[in-house]
Amino acid sequence: MAQTTVKTEPVSKVEGRFNRFENKQTFWRHAQNGTLDRFHAEYENAVNRMRGKLGETLPLVIGGDEVRPGATLTWNSPADRDLAVCHAASGTRRHVRDALAAAKEGFATWGTTPWQRRCEVLERAADLFTEHFYDLCASMTFETGKSRFEASIDVDEAIDFLRFYAFTMRETNGFRQQMGKPVPEEDCRSVRRPYGVFAVLCPFNFPVAITTGMTAAALVTGNTVLLKPSPKGCLSGHKVFSLLKEAGVPDGALHFLTGPDEEVAAELIENEGVDGICFTGSKKVGMHIIETVARQGRPKPVVTEMGGKNPVIVTRNADLEKAAEGCFNAAFGFSGQKCSAGSRVYVDHDVKEDFLARLAKKATEANVGEPWKRETFLGPVIEDHKADLVVELAEQARKDGGTVVAGGKRVDLNGNYVRPTVVTDLPLDHRVFREEFFAPFVAVAGVDGLDQGIEEANRVQYGLTAGIMSEDPEEVEAFFEKIQAGVVYANRAKGACTAAVVNGQSFGGWKCSGNTGNGAGGRYYLTQFTREQSRTVVK
Repeated sequence: MAQTTVKTEPVSKVEGRFNRFENKQTFWRHAQNGTLDRFHAEYENAVNRMRGKLGETLPLVIGGDEVRPGATLTWNSPADRDLAVCHAASGTRRHVRDALAAAKEGFATWGTTPWQRRCEVLERAADLFTEHFYDLCASMTFETGKSRFEASIDVDEAIDFLRFYAFTMRETNGFRQQMGKPVPEEDCRSVRRPYGVFAVLCPFNFPVAITTGMTAAALVTGNTVLLKPSPKGCLSGHKVFSLLKEAGVPDGALHFLTGPDEEVAAELIENEGVDGICFTGSKKVGMHIIETVARQGRPKPVVTEMGGKNPVIVTRNADLEKAAEGCFNAAFGFSGQKCSAGSRVYVDHDVKEDFLARLAKKATEANVGEPWKRETFLGPVIEDHKADLVVELAEQARKDGGTVVAGGKRVDLNGNYVRPTVVTDLPLDHRVFREEFFAPFVAVAGVDGLDQGIEEANRVQYGLTAGIMSEDPEEVEAFFEKIQAGVVYANRAKGACTAAVVNGQSFGGWKCSGNTGNGAGGRYYLTQFTREQSRTVVK
């Protein structure tokens, strides 16, 4: 790709249209403008188009060349087991090594491409994602069971990542900063430079947003990328890859790899030639990556987000209807398959029964069904064993003396469907308050006030998100000061501990929920993909 020489300024400078950033918020804007019928029509047209295209065979793409090994991995829709979503090429360790070599070669060019040019590519990609907005939504509906609303906020977030990371580069002048003059004749500057080749390992639950965000962050800072989507998100991952390529990412800078985790993911993690790893997924895999890299022959960045067991505290001073709405949305949005999902609630004994009745009513009345239907709130869970898990957890709760106040049953549809489930009256040290299930299941416990609620909230290995529902400002402030989590909310009805928005809530966890302390969609995220170089010129 032809290079463009762009003169850079020695200090941060943002001009014209680049000094603004605006979140996409497609569904909300349609609602505000009274055009939701248009949103629904566009989405339903895309679903009909996508239904006729399912079953595509996706190749590996290495150095711009499609590679078809012969063997494939088939993924069937969790919403309808008879629908084969795609057949993804079954790559091997050798394919990863070939892609790594191509990415090393590509880094020589992409890593020295002016940062302004890399920003332009991301901004063009954001335009393309907007153009293909509803097709991206429809692909996730079939592939992961996302409803139209959940799919729309996924694509919104991807577009926000693209624009915000380009904006951040422009705002910081490509992370180039004039330093002081400790010696008069020395001109001192700080720049941040890319590491080289990043492996980007993606989850199934936000197969467009998180895939785009991690990839865009690595690319805009000058790294080349080996992109591996989740086996449950290959179709969406391929669409992200294709749109980034169409936007102008050169062949050597971005490579698409699919295949068994024991082959492809293992090689990406274990190969010492990979210069950095960015991962979103389980604590088990995240810790394995950190430990594996620590044993290698050189230090390199590992950026992980590893899930959560997220609490909401409801005090006696809460608006209980708002609290129930917030906890319901946090627990059951995308069927509880968000790392930020609110899976445990600690509510003051004085208001527990009132709150629990409101939450149980919402869970009981929630519409569970095929995700492409307009009235559906909860679609399927990603795998059949997750539906079985919810039923098993409800049965265990009963055996252990608890009460199932809603759900605990499967839904008779040709997919992985289960009712949103609420349990209570279990001991505070029960597994339902400690383990991450990634399913539509929430446990509620009574506590003796805010202090005990915070104590119990902090008594887990995770620290991703947390919420409080209280109309008392002093309680809110005490919660913020004492809670051990990276993303915290007060009185959020649309999601008591969920629904982070780019440039609003930097999304990253503490403790075993993350290892860097720098949240995605925030001001510090891009620095993790770069290293500082101090430059001094004597005049």
